[in-house]
Amino acid sequence: MNGKSSANTASIGMTWRLIGIFGGGIAALFVLFIVSLGFGEANIPAATVVEGLLHRRDVMEHNLLWGIRMPRTVIGILAGAALAAAGALLQTITKNPLAASDTLGINAGAYFMVVLGMVAFPALQQQFPFLLAVVGGLLAALVAYLLGGGRASTPVRLALSGMIVSMVLGAFTSALHIFNQTKTQNLFLWGAGSLIQLDWDGVVFAWPFVLALLVAAIFLGRQFDMLELDESTARSLGQRVGLARAVGLGMSVLLAAIVVSVVGPIGFVGLVAPHLVRLSGIRKHRLLIPASALWGALLITAADTLARMVRSNVGEMPVGAVMAIIGAPWLIWLVLTKVKNISGSGEGQSSMSIGGAAAKRVRFVPLALFMAVLLLVTIIVSMSFGGTRIPVSELLAGITGGGEQKYSVLMNIRLPRTLVAAAAGIALAVSGVLIQSAVRNPLADASIIGVTSGAGFCAMIAMVIWPGLTIVAVPFAAIAGGIIAAAFVFFLAWRKALNPSVLILLGIAISAIGSAGIQVMIVKASLWSNSSYIWLTGSTYGRSWNQLYTLLLFLLVLLPLAYYLGRKFDLLAFGDESSTGFGLEVRGTRLFAMILGVLLAAGAVACVGTIGFLGLMAPHAVRMMIGHHTRRSIVLSGLLGGLLLVLADTVGRTVMAPTEIPSGLFITLIGAPYFLFLMYRSLARRG
Repeated sequence: MNGKSSANTASIGMTWRLIGIFGGGIAALFVLFIVSLGFGEANIPAATVVEGLLHRRDVMEHNLLWGIRMPRTVIGILAGAALAAAGALLQTITKNPLAASDTLGINAGAYFMVVLGMVAFPALQQQFPFLLAVVGGLLAALVAYLLGGGRASTPVRLALSGMIVSMVLGAFTSALHIFNQTKTQNLFLWGAGSLIQLDWDGVVFAWPFVLALLVAAIFLGRQFDMLELDESTARSLGQRVGLARAVGLGMSVLLAAIVVSVVGPIGFVGLVAPHLVRLSGIRKHRLLIPASALWGALLITAADTLARMVRSNVGEMPVGAVMAIIGAPWLIWLVLTKVKNISGSGEGQSSMSIGGAAAKRVRFVPLALFMAVLLLVTIIVSMSFGGTRIPVSELLAGITGGGEQKYSVLMNIRLPRTLVAAAAGIALAVSGVLIQSAVRNPLADASIIGVTSGAGFCAMIAMVIWPGLTIVAVPFAAIAGGIIAAAFVFFLAWRKALNPSVLILLGIAISAIGSAGIQVMIVKASLWSNSSYIWLTGSTYGRSWNQLYTLLLFLLVLLPLAYYLGRKFDLLAFGDESSTGFGLEVRGTRLFAMILGVLLAAGAVACVGTIGFLGLMAPHAVRMMIGHHTRRSIVLSGLLGGLLLVLADTVGRTVMAPTEIPSGLFITLIGAPYFLFLMYRSLARRG
């Protein structure tokens, strides 16, 4: 009897949960639907909205309702449903609670291909607006999935792989924007995620695809249920696991690509909505997929309504930015409350092996001397290149004061610029060494833990609010933003003993908030044609002695401290228990390494903008030569980072003179393929 009673109680409980999920969701969506139709530049009373829906007349309010507001609200419902269903499928396919179209790079891949199509294949893009988005999203998802380890991937590794793929594609997209401003300017608002519709064309295009894919996913629900089981068990039950995964991945990519091709990349919907539904106890995909679609539609409608209700002096926020502000706290909560399920046992404890085990050991002293001399020679040669060539002999005479006056003037411009590039490269590379040691993960740097996006967001605020004080305000704002972002990550992760996996995932969430803020500033303050956008990609253009003095202050104070504590940082690579056994205060040491790395990165960002991959690339290359040794890595990585950024500055101001390629963009175009190769090689070794 007790068994029957328990079963009845459980059945009644599930019934009420289903009523809450579906009934409550539909009711809330209906209310938001009416509210969404009423808010905008001109508010429409609810009674007028209902009247316009039931009895349309040829009056301004009804025409506005049906011509502008209704298409926007309907496309938001379709987009939310598609992204949420895609997220639910991806989480099942990868068995990863962090999987979604944005964390797997699908949105970034689709966005890149649409921008590329606008520049290189305008006819194809015009005729088949969603074909290129599908190709880009599918390729990005496959790359992220394979680099994350495929079926053997962990949540943290897959999230990092997706973020790296997104960073790579973001860099290429930025390059297209910079060099094709006229053609791509209209894509900036769309790229931030916008539901604005001027007619019904977007809805007419999207709804048949979305509806058909949702129905197909629900119909195949039992096959997707089997993927929750162990693979051998699923196969023994006659399930074709590989085919089910491929079909699910294809459906997910198609759903996300359709959305991106119409409203741009919108993140976090596919992460938040399926988790909300799963928290209610729903696991069967025939219920999970429609419930996720319902709550995804509700989320985007709520975000879009909120964006219109809360208007600032720069106008309405893009819905993609609003969803990032809503979704990032959800990711933070997920990490802090579900960390045991996310991190796994020992996650990240020995991950320094990626690119770290040296096939050849190179003697440290000769290598350091060689790299120092090479950096010095590169600096001298670099100053002779540019729009106006200066013979090296005249250059050296100008340095000593014996050259012609015109060369002396050029020296006052090129010398500080080149030295700033060298100093910033040193700071970013050493920052990468320290942060990777602290979190025991070679995929980490200032970009991963939120420092870069935080610094960029605060710098953009300074550029918008105090445009006349840009030279003075931007460095201080960038330093403050980087420190605030890192402090927030540390504060949240402190109760988890600064667990490396927790730090990285929290950094991803904070980076999303910072990036959303940057998108809002670019779109609403019209900064895409401004030097501000170039600054965001990382530029040494126009740098003077002031920036060099700032960087030298950071380097002279922080580098000796980092070198002195290098031996303690070495012990972090052994894991928490082993390090504690050696007498190391693990949490304090990790925190100190992170603080030094964050300050170095913030100082560099303040002076040269957001340059990615340098803090990832230089430490990897050094570990391949000498293995894991923090003090030696600090010296060699610093020299290599300075050398790489000086070379990037030289090539950037030479190959397309007088047009300049931003140094950060050039570093990314070099570093991204290199880093993807490292991840691929790591996967091959594990295989």
